[in-house]
Amino acid sequence: MRAFRLATAAVILLLASCAGPTLVGTQITPTAAPDFTLTDGISGTPITLSGQRGKVVVLSFLYTHCPDVCPLTAEHFRTAQQRLTDDERDRTVFVAVSVDPRQDTPDAVQVFARDHGLAKNFVFLIGGAAQLQPVWQAYGIRIETDQSAFVGHSDAIYLLDRKGQVRVLTHSDVAADALAGDLKLLVAER
Repeated sequence: MRAFRLATAAVILLLASCAGPTLVGTQITPTAAPDFTLTDGISGTPITLSGQRGKVVVLSFLYTHCPDVCPLTAEHFRTAQQRLTDDERDRTVFVAVSVDPRQDTPDAVQVFARDHGLAKNFVFLIGGAAQLQPVWQAYGIRIETDQSAFVGHSDAIYLLDRKGQVRVLTHSDVAADALAGDLKLLVAER
């Protein structure tokens, strides 16, 4: 009986060690990401989320005057980009959607991207409240504003696979290495 238990335990350990790496964060049953079109404040060009198919998308919701979470998230993005190979980086795009239509101007998002070293494969999408509201709603982003420049908002980060499907929900506290690991896995999928 003891030999049987040891053999069973050995088989379980062997099977567990053969399982491939798994995604970090909350895995979501793959569903088509709600599409939208907004203007990239960095380049001034319209960007459609569905136009990013073929790339892994890191979809976040940020604002340029944020005192805490958004700069931290941007730093995680920069570090995660550095952990990717050139090929993986070319197959990944980081998309930030503004949660502050009043202050996220083209100049502000350009300074934000430059200050955080996010020059390549990074877009910061802006628009008026009427354009942004449906995007926030589609992704469950709550926005709270006050009379100051502070904007309270959900810190959701969605990872979309190359087919345009939402696969993972994570948050601003995701470690850059974990984020890079997830991106590597999603890029490698066939």
